[in-house]
Amino acid sequence: MYRRILLAFDGSVEGRAALREGALLAKCCGAEVFLLSVVGGGAGVRMAEGAYAGAVATHDEHRRAILDEGLERLKQLGFHANGRLVTGEPAEEITAAAKEIGADLVVVGHRRQSLLERWWSGSSGAYLSERLDCSLLISRNIISDQAFADALRRAEAAAVS
Repeated sequence: MYRRILLAFDGSVEGRAALREGALLAKCCGAEVFLLSVVGGGAGVRMAEGAYAGAVATHDEHRRAILDEGLERLKQLGFHANGRLVTGEPAEEITAAAKEIGADLVVVGHRRQSLLERWWSGSSGAYLSERLDCSLLISRNIISDQAFADALRRAEAAAVS
């Protein structure tokens, strides 16, 4: 069903849940996995650079560590995933990466926001659903380590049979 899955990963609890859910789907489908981490390049980052020289480099190093963490988690699950760190608006970068790799599915985490936060930052989910040419999974399924291990064993057993 899915051959190429793009996982948007930011290191948050929600991002880790999306990585797990996407990895389980990939195991069940025998899909390739691609990991994307987006560094926001907005006015706030430029202001921080003006106030503290090296702020952008520090931020990028932190994001690189998050991407590496995600790639390591996928490696532990038996995937040889490609990862990329990009700068820009997350929804736009996710859409561009999905098109570039020919993704069948994009998996993102869901973080609850207040009405003001949604108004201020816009709706990434709406942007993605309107512009992606593939399926979109908004992961909200935060499961325990044991439940994940059990689901992973079932997925691996199903893939073998």
